[in-house]
Amino acid sequence: MRTIFRSERYAAISLAAAAVLGLVLANSVAGPGLIELFASHIGFPALELDLSIGHWITDGLLVIFFFIVAVELRHELTVGELNSVKHALAPGIAAVGGVVVPAALYLAIAGPDFAQGWPIPTATDIAFALGLIALVGRGLPGRIRVFLLALAVLDDLIAILIIAVFFSHSIDLLALGMAVVAVYLFRFIGCEGRISNPRLRTILLVVVALFAWYFTFLSGVHATIAGVALGLVLNPKLASKAAHALQPVTNAAILPLFAFASALVVIPAVSPAELSPAFWGVAVGLPVGKIIGIMIAGSIVALIAKRGEATETLIRGWDLLTVAAVAGIGFTVSLLMNELAFAGNDAIRDEGVLAVLVGSAIAIVIGGALVSWRSHHYRKQH
Repeated sequence: MRTIFRSERYAAISLAAAAVLGLVLANSVAGPGLIELFASHIGFPALELDLSIGHWITDGLLVIFFFIVAVELRHELTVGELNSVKHALAPGIAAVGGVVVPAALYLAIAGPDFAQGWPIPTATDIAFALGLIALVGRGLPGRIRVFLLALAVLDDLIAILIIAVFFSHSIDLLALGMAVVAVYLFRFIGCEGRISNPRLRTILLVVVALFAWYFTFLSGVHATIAGVALGLVLNPKLASKAAHALQPVTNAAILPLFAFASALVVIPAVSPAELSPAFWGVAVGLPVGKIIGIMIAGSIVALIAKRGEATETLIRGWDLLTVAAVAGIGFTVSLLMNELAFAGNDAIRDEGVLAVLVGSAIAIVIGGALVSWRSHHYRKQH
């Protein structure tokens, strides 16, 4: 069962199913009750914690997802597909193009009144993108998956930096300092040989991780950054074991729960012309902006590369277009960006959720068709 929950296919299917279920239920007779339930607060006044159930998911449970992302990011940058400038250059430039162009396209469509939403269409959902390839990409060369993985990992790094820089507020330096101390203590405990008893070490790591999350939350830095910091500093061997153990929980519960909660929005009874510019900026920025940005950046890299050079992280033509289309699936991180960008405007936030779902759905259709076509093309060659 755990093997199923670790599969990329399962992750993609469960995310899509949870989001669809949330959207359907929100627009049924059960909708008002569910929305009210996830908006209800659970607080611990003595600890200065008072969050809605929805925010406990985004600010609490989602930290585990970002921990796993950080572990994978560190692995790829040290011993994986991005462990040298040569390997990281092509997907790195493509990732930048896939961030800059969607953001610019969003701003051009949405205008200054909704400018704060520019990060929403910049993200790629690594689990969903790889899951789509796993579902319909049998026969694709490994280099295409490698390029997409590298691009998505670097995209996640950019998303983490955006969250840290643009969605932190009123920084409490004392709390931030305590968070840094907790992260250092986490690293110290996690060093091999420091504590010989594995059970005691695990308990201490969990306790210190909770303190790191708590003080990060109080500091004004978005709490998910705690997960990133902990994933980056933990001993690689222990980090890999922890990520492996946590992945089934993330795929089977945390991400579907987040997708379900995020999709609990009522579809506005308006014509398409009455939807806000922010909706169109996201809905167009994700599938179209990603394709344009990654195609331009990736093609430039391919043109300046040595003639005939072929690496695992350099692809061209239709294969590049396939990756660019799949990268338009924003989903998890885009939904989080939307939650943060429009936190003070419920109506626009709900439209942003719908836009992420629509934009990602378009990317799934276009990307899935291209992946299926390219996989058929390569299977015919063998």
